Amino acid sequence: MVEKDTKKLSASFEENIKYMNQVLPVKESFDLIRRDIVIGGKNAVFYYIDGFIKDEVMLKIMDSFFSVTPEDMPEDAEGFIQKKVPYVEVDITEYFDDVIRNVLSGPAALFIDGYSECVILDCRTYPARSVDEPDKDKSLRGSRDGFVETIVFNTALMRRRIRDPHLVMEMTEAGQFSRTDIAVCYMSDRVDKALLDNLKQRIGDVKLGDLRMNQQSLAEALFKRKWFNPFPKWKFTERPDTAAACLLEGKVVILVDNSPSAMILPTSILDMIEEANDYYFPTVTAVYLKITRALITFATVFFTPLYLLFMQNLEWLPEAFEFVAVRDTVNIPLIFQFLLLELSIDGLRLAAMNTPTMLSTPLSVIAGIVMGEFSVQSGWFNSETMRFI
Repeated sequence: MVEKDTKKLSASFEENIKYMNQVLPVKESFDLIRRDIVIGGKNAVFYYIDGFIKDEVMLKIMDSFFSVTPEDMPEDAEGFIQKKVPYVEVDITEYFDDVIRNVLSGPAALFIDGYSECVILDCRTYPARSVDEPDKDKSLRGSRDGFVETIVFNTALMRRRIRDPHLVMEMTEAGQFSRTDIAVCYMSDRVDKALLDNLKQRIGDVKLGDLRMNQQSLAEALFKRKWFNPFPKWKFTERPDTAAACLLEGKVVILVDNSPSAMILPTSILDMIEEANDYYFPTVTAVYLKITRALITFATVFFTPLYLLFMQNLEWLPEAFEFVAVRDTVNIPLIFQFLLLELSIDGLRLAAMNTPTMLSTPLSVIAGIVMGEFSVQSGWFNSETMRFI
């Protein structure tokens, strides 16, 4: 849970500015800007982060402020935003904690002499990449967009697909220092209320200094798991159409700012083997593809230890599978051959990730051929083991 400062703004304009200058490193940080202006004959101060503000929007807003005369100046901040602020995303607050959090998140804070509240202008823009299709979650049909690192863009991608008033996106935050934005998305008429309440309570009880790994830090904090469990407790997706489909199924989608993927709850092993194509193909085709992925997943987990078991007990091996039996004698036991090959494959994968794209494919092919040929001829590995891997 993020502890909030309950200190309120003072009725004195000078005291408010003095406190802001003490908390924010205005002189030390080049990107933290303080802008002094006069609005309707009253002193005013802007605080904002350079790089987060839309210059064109701020230019038009300040141009309208300069045209305000002392006679037209409202008596309070509420009247000021209603009559003199030509912008849609505007709010007022009376707490310094909200002001500082907003300034560091991107919106501009405006203090005006004579007002005991601060005006918040959310005219921010974040550096963001285009919403291209994810590399690891492609589909043969359907849309070609994907989540990005900006949470507002991600919620808009789902809102574009579900135009229903029951779609609720609650915004909260976690991390005492990072104050990372978290959006809990659900369909109010379909979600499991007990699950939703439990999830929101867990997020509220999170006690972390920061979410340095964004989504993964939140996942580990919400549901502790044993260190020897390699299986995920969440379903992750980078596709907004998949997240929208899960919302319509009554599930909860969690978005974390700075993370280009969504967490989906509740989940099961059947959800883990789903992909976007299941939603775009006919039922028969989708079921066939899902069964195929389930069999491959089962084979990936169990075939290697099963093969090792049969090789250690050849009398159990059926005659139809005699061709897979290891006949040659080598210097390394079979179990260590598998471990070394797995380590070698991971090493090749790591090398491919850190190699320029134009070189990664040919080098990977050459390395695989040379490694396979050398390993068999050297007597370290059986040819059957190489074929099995």
